[in-house]
Amino acid sequence: MIVDDSLTVRTVFSRMIGRENDMRIVATASTAESGLAELASVRPDVMLLDLEMPGMGGLEALPKILEAAPDTQVLVISSLTADGAEATVSALSLGAADTMLKPRPGGFDDEYKSALLDKIRALKGVSELGPSDMVRASGTRKRAGKPPKVVAIGASTGGIHALNLFLRQIPANFDLPILITQHLPSSFIPVFAQQMKLAAGRDAILSDEGIEIERGKIYIAPGHGHLVARKSTGCRVLGLAYHPVKSGCMPSVDPMFETLAEAYDGHVAAVLLSGMGRDGTDGAQSIASAGGTIFAQSAETCAVWGMPRAVTELGLASAVLPPADLADKLLSGAGADAWR
Repeated sequence: MIVDDSLTVRTVFSRMIGRENDMRIVATASTAESGLAELASVRPDVMLLDLEMPGMGGLEALPKILEAAPDTQVLVISSLTADGAEATVSALSLGAADTMLKPRPGGFDDEYKSALLDKIRALKGVSELGPSDMVRASGTRKRAGKPPKVVAIGASTGGIHALNLFLRQIPANFDLPILITQHLPSSFIPVFAQQMKLAAGRDAILSDEGIEIERGKIYIAPGHGHLVARKSTGCRVLGLAYHPVKSGCMPSVDPMFETLAEAYDGHVAAVLLSGMGRDGTDGAQSIASAGGTIFAQSAETCAVWGMPRAVTELGLASAVLPPADLADKLLSGAGADAWR
């Protein structure tokens, strides 16, 4: 289903999607109000939702859409403006699954089409878990490891909503540093950092070279580089890296996990939340090998069960739970040194 006030955008998206054998357009709408009305008779797997429309607008309508069609995955189509970034991150925190930037005129090229169709297919796949998938999800799990001295979180599609649920469950007197790599366009990262600060009730700092990792703070990977960590004269400091990684992501969860495993001698609690692909799997193996603990979000609560699925099926996860329950599990096993 396509909800956008631009006839041109609706037409272009309809042509892109309509040519695919495994997809069909079940409805289009030019306003959020008419989109909500369509949900009385159709149940799309995926909705493309513009946020900036006359009338109610996509952001105001989103909670109503999610209530009316809880199994529909919402893909927000966002503008490049600062206001667009703020509205998009708010939508993602409310439960929209992912975002695509709306290109400028002439930008609806083959690369954009491929990215759009990949996201739609991934979002449709969330409801396709069969019995064998659930058996693998509930298989052998690794025991919890060394008491953590740092928490590291990797997330992608659907991850911002999950992060909000996770962080709001962490009390103020739990003061281990928290490092986050979330796949997002660079222009959205400052808004995202501000939202993480509000959700967690603690300072959220955009990572940069040489920043000391301190207790009670959150550190956010920037959009243009990987967040990495190292030991430095009795403390741990952040750095940025720019090398290509297997997943193709920038920033990537793997370098964060891998360098933390070494910098903290395995005293790491790593959390993989909703996301496409396998980013974080190699880094999770490094943490597990060093004696750390891996937590994974459960399939039924993910927008896309990709990143957490990979570590679950490898038997690396010590717990596979909804985000708030993962926070409780982390808190119960963190040890006295995690509290002030």
